[in-house]
Amino acid sequence: MPEGDALHRAARRLQVLVGQELEVETPHPRAAVKQLAPRLDGKRLQSVEAIGKNLLLRFEGGLVLRSHLRMKGRWRVLARDAPLFGTPWLVLRGEEHAGVLWHGPILELDRGVALRLGPDILADPPDYDKMVERFRRAPADRQIGDALLDQRLVSGIGNVWKVESLWAERISPWRPLGDVSEDELRAVLAAAHELMRARLDGVPGRRHVYRRKGQMCRRCGAPIKSWPQGDGARMAYWCPQCQKGEGPPAA
Repeated sequence: MPEGDALHRAARRLQVLVGQELEVETPHPRAAVKQLAPRLDGKRLQSVEAIGKNLLLRFEGGLVLRSHLRMKGRWRVLARDAPLFGTPWLVLRGEEHAGVLWHGPILELDRGVALRLGPDILADPPDYDKMVERFRRAPADRQIGDALLDQRLVSGIGNVWKVESLWAERISPWRPLGDVSEDELRAVLAAAHELMRARLDGVPGRRHVYRRKGQMCRRCGAPIKSWPQGDGARMAYWCPQCQKGEGPPAA
């Protein structure tokens, strides 16, 4: 699933359309039925902003288009008259460029979803105080790995950066929040910010635990383990030897 850094990259690319009156098309039938093109066609795009895993496109007249990519969604910026392959969900044509969305399962005029999101992990600077405050209001027995994916607590972290930031700070994804100190929680959030910011800025890096089940931990040499976590059964990866805390109850 595209994570917060992917949305921030898309927002950067789409800046070339900001300030222009756009021609708007919704070729895909599932997008066309939402009647977005008649509402947005000919309107000026005022801003493009990534908040967590959501892309918000603000048009004149107070209209805000929200895009969430789920598993397969992709934004591309092409030359205005470049040929399009397949059936895009949305095409935004400006003077010289076109912003094109493929596989956009969530595409709608925003009705306040962004207001319910937690602070953006890629904000500059991140609001760690507000993040910690929200985590401390969550149930104390909730596992930290599960909580890091809750977009109401902190927005933008996905499964890759969840496990990588926990590995970086030597904390098991299975530890309950009540057993995680404020300093530890801040360190994990800071690690997620730094890892994702590096990815956003194109800094080369490698994954230490994600999808490395059975391979040796790059830090201590123990085999990496994996197990589904949370209601969504997202796969957690961790080193049972150097990440503090117990393992999953059923493993």
